[in-house]
This record gives sequence, C-alpha cells and structure tokens, in this order.
Amino acid sequence: MPPSRTAPASSRWAWFARRLAVVAAVIALALVGWAWWGSVLPGTYSVMDMGSPDFGGGPGAAEHAASGHGAHAAAAAGEGAAVIGAAATVATNVVDLAVDPDRPADVRVELTARAERVTPAGGRPFDGFTLNGQSPGPTIRATQGQLVEVVLRNEDVPAGVTLHWHGVDVPNAMDGVAGVTQDAVPPGESFTYRFIAEQAGTFWYHSHQASHPQVVGGLYGALILQPADAASAADAIVAVHTYPGGQRTINGATGEARQAAEPGAAVRVRLINTDSTPTSAWVTGSSFRMLAADGTDLNGPTSVDGRAVPLTAGGRADLEVTVPSAGAVRIQVPGASLVIGPDRAEASTSPAPREQVDLLSYGEPADAGFDAAQADRRFRYDIGRLPGFLDGAPGYWWTINGGIVPAVPMYMVQEGDVVVMSISNNSGEVHPMHLHGHHLLVLSRDGVPSSGSPWWVDSLNVEHGETYEVAFVADNPGIWMDHCHNLPHAAEGLMTHLAYGGVTTPFRLGRDSGNDPE
Repeated sequence: MPPSRTAPASSRWAWFARRLAVVAAVIALALVGWAWWGSVLPGTYSVMDMGSPDFGGGPGAAEHAASGHGAHAAAAAGEGAAVIGAAATVATNVVDLAVDPDRPADVRVELTARAERVTPAGGRPFDGFTLNGQSPGPTIRATQGQLVEVVLRNEDVPAGVTLHWHGVDVPNAMDGVAGVTQDAVPPGESFTYRFIAEQAGTFWYHSHQASHPQVVGGLYGALILQPADAASAADAIVAVHTYPGGQRTINGATGEARQAAEPGAAVRVRLINTDSTPTSAWVTGSSFRMLAADGTDLNGPTSVDGRAVPLTAGGRADLEVTVPSAGAVRIQVPGASLVIGPDRAEASTSPAPREQVDLLSYGEPADAGFDAAQADRRFRYDIGRLPGFLDGAPGYWWTINGGIVPAVPMYMVQEGDVVVMSISNNSGEVHPMHLHGHHLLVLSRDGVPSSGSPWWVDSLNVEHGETYEVAFVADNPGIWMDHCHNLPHAAEGLMTHLAYGGVTTPFRLGRDSGNDPE
C-alpha cells in the first residue's frame, strides 16, 4: 500500500519510483512482445507480401494504391499468387517468362544431385553433396546464341535442390530461386532449365535452396559461354572454393593444381570465387591483362605487374597470361594455386601484392549504351545492423534502409526504366551484393566517378564505409533477388527483391513451404 501522507518525503518518492519502474518494465515488455509478434512470418507467404514497395520517384505509386499490396494483392491475383503495381498492366506469371518451349536444345546436360561423402583431391572427407558424383559439378560450355537445356534430378538431397545461373541474365522462370521462381526439387523429382546463351563470358551455377550449406557442401560448377565469332583459344578455369573444415581448393583440388600449356601460349584464366567471402588472386611468372569482370569484357585493358585482382564472393575475373619460354605461370589465391605451363615446369611463388587492380580507373572509357543522368527511378540500399527479431528469433540482424526483414523495401520498376541505385554500407562488415537477372554499371565509389572502362558487375564488393552509385536498364521482367552473396548474411536478413509491375508468382516461402532459398 502507498505510504501515508505523514511519511517522510523520501519514503513517498521511493514508493513512486518503484511503481514507475514496474510500469516502465511492463511497457518495455509489451513493446518487446509487440516487436516479436510483428516479426513472426506466416508458415507460408508470397515474396510479394514482404516489405513496402519503393517506386524510386517513378510512376506506379498511384496504381499500387489502387491495386493494393500483400494479402489484398494476392487475393486479387488468385490463390497462391501476388501482384504489385498491376492496375495498368496485364498480370504476367513468372512461369511464363521463359524461352520458346518448342525450340530444340543445342546443348543438353543432365545433372543428378546426391547427398554423399565427398573427398576433395588431396583433402579430407566430409558429408556433402555432388552433381553427377563429383564436386564441383561438370563444367557446362556453350556458344553464344545456343539454347542450353539442363535437367536437374534430385536423387536424395533431403532439403530439395535448385540451380541458379550466377551472372547469366536468364528469363525469370529459369532463375532457380526456391519459393520465388520455382519450388525446390524434392528427392526423386526433376526440373528442366532452358535459356539462350545471349551473353559470353565466365559464369557459374549453384543451388539456391538452403544455399549456404548446399553450396559450401559441393553443389556448384563452372559455366563458360563462348563468343559466337571467337577463334578457339586456350583457357584455364580457376574455381576457388572452400569446403567444410577450411579446405581451400581450386577446381575441387587442394594445394597445387596444374594445366599443360606450351611456351609462348596466351591463356585466358577464368577466375571464379564460389565462396561467401571476398578473396584475391595474383600472378607469378607473367604480366597479365584483365580482360573481363563478371562475364563482361573490359575496354582497353592494359598490362599489369605486381598487383592482385580482387574477387568478391560470387565474382569472376578473366585474365590473359603468357607462358614464358622457360618455366611456367602460377595463379595464386590464399591457400591454393594453379600452375600453367609445360609438364614438370617450375613456377615460383610470391606473397600477395599489397596493391590491387582498381576497376574504377582500369581500362579506357566507352559508351555504356544509356544515359544514367536521365534515370526514371532512383533507389537507395543502405545496409546497417540492429538488435531485434527476425521471424521471431532475437539477434543482431542486418538491416536495409533501417528495417529488418520483412520491413525492407521492395524495389519496383517497369520494363524499360533506367534505374540508379545508391548502395551504402555502414554495418561494420564487407558485403558482396548480387542482383539477379541484371548487370549493374558502376558510376562512382564514394563520390569518385568511374574513369576507366565501363565496369559492369553482378557481384559488387561493398566495404564498410563505402557508397557505390550504380545504374542499369530494367530489361528483364520478373521478380529478382537482390541480396548479399555472403550466404549466411542473406539468411540473416540481407535480402530483398527487385520486382517488375504486373508480375505474379504462384510460389511460396516460409517454414511450411519447403522452400528456403538462403
């Protein structure tokens, strides 16, 4: 009971202070409970129920207000589907965003995914995954203009599997993202991917279902698309991968790998970083030119000595090296290397150079094909970190524009839009950012304009404290993931989407859906 009026003032104030503390604690608990409840996602939900639409200052907001969002839009589009900003357009289902089903395949591959014991060459065994009994999976090669058909069969991977064609701007139905563009392929079933090799360059493929454990465990491989008019030339694939237990490999082998080449031969070295963290590569025994980044040729590449090549997670770089008249060339990454030259030729080693090739200024300028100054939409993608709840779980989560999933932006575009996006990172860690279905033109870094070759990326390394301004043309309709390719980061909330107005998806995410893209 409260103290009497005759009690000392100190006693009365102590009583009020205790009561205020109790009230404050109740309010705090209520707020925490409200935050927890608001974070819990349904057992199944459409990707289009996530977040809030951001139209980047372009058209579509009025149409969206008329058509609704989330559950209302799902009801309007039909059971199990969602549509956003579709009032002025005819709805398009992602499954219809595909190539001509009657066109015969030029390149056909069958891949069977298995859960089994894997032993890297020279390494230690672990419980992982294979494609056709091997990891990495078979290298797929095609020529620009050919139709590629890949049949994925899941023999016994319990969580299901998909294949994503990293860096290839495939039709949306073929993107391989479980719960967005398809359902995960369960054990005993299959899915057929079909796309035209419209690009040429170095790419790779990997599972996008439970992607962190499956990619680390072995479900990945190289994809090489050759120019249609290119003469046959020697190339060397350097797929960098770290298996469980910290086993760093090149093309699935620990330590030193070798590839035969004659003295004087010019070799295209195709570097692929399949890990979730950035790395770098350097060359001993030859100067080099950097021919391409993320599958796109650079304009006016010049000779480089004594510099490393940065490789963000998911990123690729093509180098041209020349085998010396005596000895061999060594391509090094931390913990592994590839020697290119005659059999038994010696190749020296060297420590990693302190300086790196900076693609902001490397090469010569050229026309990018569009005017970013005339952007139809401008977005910001600000990466941070906050304590809170993610689907009911407490933690210290990644944020996008200050929100924790599902309170993140859904970037909305229309086909043909010129889009400029500012990507800022103030989270304390580096993030390799990957937008599916599109390549981004780097305009500037920390306010310094790009002055070299047009620098196109699909995997962009954004260090803490950095801000990049990038641009692209919205020319590939669909619903596309835009996420950190440090795959645990994506699972911890650093993931959202770019969506075209009027596109629907029948697929579902959530703990009860069987689909878990990260």
